[in-house]
Amino acid sequence: MEYAINYFETIPSWHRSLILIGGIAFFWMLESGWPARLLNYRKHKHAGLNFFFTATTILVNFSLAGLLLWLSDWTQINQWGVLPLLSGIPLWGQVLLGVALLDLIGAYFAHWSEHKIKVLWGFHLIHHTDHEVDTTTANRHHPMESVIRFGFTLLAVWVTGASVGIIMLYQSLSVVLSQFNHANILLPKQLNQWVQWFLVTPNMHQIHHHHQLPYTDANYGNIFSIWDRIFGTYQYLPADQVVFGVDTYPDAAKNSDLKHLLALAFKPYKSPPQH
Repeated sequence: MEYAINYFETIPSWHRSLILIGGIAFFWMLESGWPARLLNYRKHKHAGLNFFFTATTILVNFSLAGLLLWLSDWTQINQWGVLPLLSGIPLWGQVLLGVALLDLIGAYFAHWSEHKIKVLWGFHLIHHTDHEVDTTTANRHHPMESVIRFGFTLLAVWVTGASVGIIMLYQSLSVVLSQFNHANILLPKQLNQWVQWFLVTPNMHQIHHHHQLPYTDANYGNIFSIWDRIFGTYQYLPADQVVFGVDTYPDAAKNSDLKHLLALAFKPYKSPPQH
């Protein structure tokens, strides 16, 4: 564990890029060989649009990374946050707790807020207007959403007092698990039941991309599935009943147009119908 944390404390930028690219490539191959559903779309064209948003996400995160490192150093120097208060627990316990809290605040709570606050939902909407959810959807985020999510990550670091090693480990896990739970694959039923007690699976997360409430406002988790169970936001829907997209923006052609998507956040808010 100490070796792993030391590695992530000094992880080169190209290693982080390799994790991102390698994850997409791996799950892309799984989707091609064993797709959960045969989606009627041109996979490469669909990926091209989502890769644009992946590039903007990388640009935002790398541009602001200095803030993250500075804040982490500040918490370590001032012994601020949950983890410095619990410095007596074993390293593996600090790492597990740190990753879990970063996931709770930086992913689950951020995601929940984007669905509950109208201004934030306007930016997050791009992610939900994908009518063919696959592993490339994981980073389909408006540039402003990337900034907003980075702000939640800063809040998580401030609360936890996590070291750089734990933060970089968390971000690496977050990238790969997001690619995994958006992938167009379904785990065998029994395996999914076991894995889903701990981690968010594609079976679980695809329900979040169903086009109608209350399923759109459910299953917010990214790494750990426990948060949805604790906070009562877990929902189940059979895979064959899931329809991707958002019922207030049903035009698939428009939702594949870059200019339309970038402007979507600044258009009048459409209240979703209750079902």
